[in-house]
Amino acid sequence: MRLTRCWAALAAAIILNLLVFFYVSWLQHQPRNSRTRGPRRTSAIGPRVTVLIREFEAFDNAVPELVDSFLQLDPAQPVVVAADTLPYPPLALPRIPNVRLALLQPALDRSAAASRPETYVATEFVALVPDGARAESPGHLERMVEALRGSSARLVAAPVATTNPARCLALNVSLREWTARYGPAPSAPRCDALDGDAVLLMRSRDLFNLSVPLARPLATSLFLQTALRGWAVQLLDLTFASARQPPLATAHARWKAEREGRSRRAALLRSLGIRLVSWEGGRLEWFGCSKESPRCFGTVVGDTPAYLYEGRWTPPCCLRALRETARYVVGVLEAAGVRYWLEGGSLLGAARHGDIIPWDYDVDLGIYLEDVGNCEQLRGAEAGSVVDERGFVWEKAVEGDFFRVQYSESNHLHVDLWPFYPRNGVMTKDTWLDHRQDVEFPEHFLQPLVPLAFAGFMAQAPNNYRRFLELKFGPGVIENPEYPNPALLSLTGG
Repeated sequence: MRLTRCWAALAAAIILNLLVFFYVSWLQHQPRNSRTRGPRRTSAIGPRVTVLIREFEAFDNAVPELVDSFLQLDPAQPVVVAADTLPYPPLALPRIPNVRLALLQPALDRSAAASRPETYVATEFVALVPDGARAESPGHLERMVEALRGSSARLVAAPVATTNPARCLALNVSLREWTARYGPAPSAPRCDALDGDAVLLMRSRDLFNLSVPLARPLATSLFLQTALRGWAVQLLDLTFASARQPPLATAHARWKAEREGRSRRAALLRSLGIRLVSWEGGRLEWFGCSKESPRCFGTVVGDTPAYLYEGRWTPPCCLRALRETARYVVGVLEAAGVRYWLEGGSLLGAARHGDIIPWDYDVDLGIYLEDVGNCEQLRGAEAGSVVDERGFVWEKAVEGDFFRVQYSESNHLHVDLWPFYPRNGVMTKDTWLDHRQDVEFPEHFLQPLVPLAFAGFMAQAPNNYRRFLELKFGPGVIENPEYPNPALLSLTGG
């Protein structure tokens, strides 16, 4: 085939256009100020950091201003705005390749990768920037990167100059106890967590190795996960500006954001298995069961609740409900003249902890059968279920001839009342369960009964309760804790 002049000219024009196109593309991907005299280190670092914007309200935000502020410093700055679903009203984001909107909720018409945030981040570092911040000072991201590289901390933070700037906190997360405890940071500016507005920078691989890297509220979720792993955050002497037109400027918008934030936070903590948050000063927040909700665990099989298999103990909300129920029941029995005593694992908890055993799921009391008629609630329970004026439910247990007092009609945390009667100086009863501690015992242990601290009040207990417990459980039971059914699951893991 002969190459005519026309074909040669066309080929040359195509090659020239390609060269121009590639050169222009190369220029566009260079930091803006690298094309002027004097290199700027900020621009060289910028593309190694993805700015990720996750914490904003779709109904009222300053995200476009935030994105634009970073692009003003570096037009090639990678920016990802992450939302569960498509924000409405729509965000006015620039339509350029380095600004992307990531929708994290799976959808039928998108691939699985499209719902994974790591799909959108190709840089070594990621900066988590809250709505209401603004990038005005060149070099902030570079300084944060250098601070992270020179620190043993896994995160660095720069406060945002809002009405709620970040402050250092200590944070201890106990999954076993379903609890997060916040307090003053003893080594500030090195912290376990932050309270307030801040830009956070960390390595992308660290962020996306967390269980739920972008769950909201982002700071709450992030610091629970990082504190549990022992990752510290270093609070830097570096400040980001606040937005020129701050979000949530009206009282209604703030009210709506606060309401949705509380709901979002409660859902997050429940999903992560946190039932109690303790703040400095002693303030407590509960996120577990209540009188109006079911208890936190289902039917117990083999005396071993499901949470023990998960490496957890009884949720604190359940322990709180058990303490409340036990105190109330004891008050009713004492007022009615019903002789009672701590039994089984409850007596063991009183002797060992002065409280309910941390992994126990009910309270056991023994009572004298002949005293049942003294108590109006027990008389009513003989005939059927009785809900008293405080919402506690008194009934005969379906498992045998004993009574059960439930926390409420919805929440079946309970106190069991075991009626004993004396026979030839030995306390016996009519219903026996397949528990090693469920045995007869001499009545002299109850003559007299003695006070013993239990669950925040003074309860009655057998005299010489150590011998009583060793009769029921075996020698050394107080000093050697064990789960209820070690044949299924042992405290020592054996």
